Amino acid sequence: MITSTVQYHGDLRTTCTHVRSSSSIITDAPVDNHGKGEAFSPTDLLATSLASCMLTTMGIRAMKENIPFPKASAEVTKIMGSNPRRVTGIVVTVNMSGLTLTDEQKKILEDTAINCPVAKSLHPEIRQEVSFVY
Repeated sequence: MITSTVQYHGDLRTTCTHVRSSSSIITDAPVDNHGKGEAFSPTDLLATSLASCMLTTMGIRAMKENIPFPKASAEVTKIMGSNPRRVTGIVVTVNMSGLTLTDEQKKILEDTAINCPVAKSLHPEIRQEVSFVY
């Protein structure tokens, strides 16, 4: 089954639609690459997908292990390189302040995050810098 469709609208803008749910995301090229920067760029989505995957897999693992995980958030910084222009690094800060977790539970969740499917799918040359705040 097709996962998504992408429609180019001109002016460096696309609409990406998830086939199963029909939810959509608009992308724009970033300002530093001839775009308007009015929405996520494709490389923004790449970097953001890492944090989203981390939080999702942590939630799945927490549910399986009966670890309290009612909320968490992440901040993402994408680092771009040139020659060729590409993502060279992604910095993710996972915020779990307010959660009462044992050291063992923290380790389980942290290991789950850094081994999520997106983290393991990114090219090894893309530096992943991940920190956890409690």
